Amino acid sequence: MRSKRKLALLAGVALAPVIAVSLPAGSASAHGYISNPPSRQAQCAAGTVPCGDIKYEPQSVEGPKGLTSCSGGNSRFSELDDDGKGWAVTPVGKNQEFQWKLTARHSTSTWQYFIGGDKIAEFDDGGAQPGETVTHNVDFGSHTGQQKVLAVWNIADTVNAFYACIDVNVGG
Repeated sequence: MRSKRKLALLAGVALAPVIAVSLPAGSASAHGYISNPPSRQAQCAAGTVPCGDIKYEPQSVEGPKGLTSCSGGNSRFSELDDDGKGWAVTPVGKNQEFQWKLTARHSTSTWQYFIGGDKIAEFDDGGAQPGETVTHNVDFGSHTGQQKVLAVWNIADTVNAFYACIDVNVGG
């Protein structure tokens, strides 16, 4: 009897890694958005601009890395791509702090900021897990006037990123 238990235990120990590796991988549990200055999804959540589903889950604008849309390529949140929707524009100086609100934290490779396809800032977290809020000071360089900033949170261990667009008036 004793040898049967020992054999069963050894079989379980041998099979556990095989079973663990064969299970499907989960998706990123990370969620977040720019809360200050208010991103488009933050404006939806606050009711500043009338919106659909995004008002209930502003932290869920997730899509494959490398996209350039405010919706992260998610058709459910496509209204975020509508530049004529009446988004509130925040006056800012030549430098501005952007604060991310993270509702589920996940290992991060980089945080990137773009204006019209021009990368204006990048912060490398090297795979670290961020806190509940993350703040970056971004220099707008030669960009002035009304601009749409695309902020991207690249997750370290998945193919996805989180997207947020912020409407600003640089120097305004």
